[in-house]
Amino acid sequence: MSVKDHQNNMTSPQPEFFPETQQSAEEIRYGRRYEKHIPAPLGGVVPQSAFSWKWRDSVIHIERIGHPEAPVRMLLVHGAGGNSAAMRPYAAHLSKLGACVTVPDLPGYGRTTTAHPERVRYADWQQLLVDLVRRENDGRPLVLMGASMGGMLAYDAAAATGLVSRLIVTCLLDPREPGVRARLTWHPGLARCAGPALAMAAGPLATMRVPLRWIADMRNIANDQGLVGELIADRHGGGGRVPLGWMRSFLESSPFVEPEHFSTTPVLMVHPGEDRWTPLDISKTFFDRIAAPKTLVVLDGCGHFPVEEPGFTRMLAAVRAILEEVRPPT
Repeated sequence: MSVKDHQNNMTSPQPEFFPETQQSAEEIRYGRRYEKHIPAPLGGVVPQSAFSWKWRDSVIHIERIGHPEAPVRMLLVHGAGGNSAAMRPYAAHLSKLGACVTVPDLPGYGRTTTAHPERVRYADWQQLLVDLVRRENDGRPLVLMGASMGGMLAYDAAAATGLVSRLIVTCLLDPREPGVRARLTWHPGLARCAGPALAMAAGPLATMRVPLRWIADMRNIANDQGLVGELIADRHGGGGRVPLGWMRSFLESSPFVEPEHFSTTPVLMVHPGEDRWTPLDISKTFFDRIAAPKTLVVLDGCGHFPVEEPGFTRMLAAVRAILEEVRPPT
């Protein structure tokens, strides 16, 4: 199916935004739990705000970080096991590069609430991001950045909308590839049986929610063991539960547009060089097929959740170059 077909078929609802109530002390502490594991940005306080978005049967928690009148907008997308709290320190750095950064909590994660969490499917994540990209389109350049599984979600949103100036990803994980399936789970044997087993996840069984760590290789979500512990302990992130139907829907998913037909949005992949979970080769298979102009930057020393040097600084430098490319002339 072409990009135009997806743009026509994926109609956007008309949800409303509304301000959030003041956070409790516990919520503030929760939101800061990742900051000690990620280098702090230089140069003072970063403006932050939070609000909610009524989307379908969910209330999506969204944060904006950076000056609201920045010349460039960014949308930062987390993957499975992540949330806006984990992404916030990264967003602070990105805002210092001259962007106003929007970070949503996808259904099932963070502070987003959903009437029926057991019914959430991967296609819901895809549709939500398509709708959000359209909402974020205000005439300023929009750069979409996806971390981990969020890389392919960002790719799909860029393909479906045609509104993204640049696409930045840390990984491009195509679940149709056996190598990707083998690395996503904590044991290769589990990967081989996951497909047939999840094929039975229909009806009531599809709504069963199981700990993410039972399926995913959460031990290698970062190389910093303190950060791993934080992620696994976060019941709104890596320590949460996912419906079996969501996992099945992800494994059965395909990109909206095959990479050979993705030709208009330039792509930057900033891939961790010491990724013990999803090594470069399984993302590069998809990346090499992309028809659009593309650049690969390997983040030396970084694990899947990139916090180590020198890769962390190199990532920021690569993103800075992208923002300078798209920034309107003054």
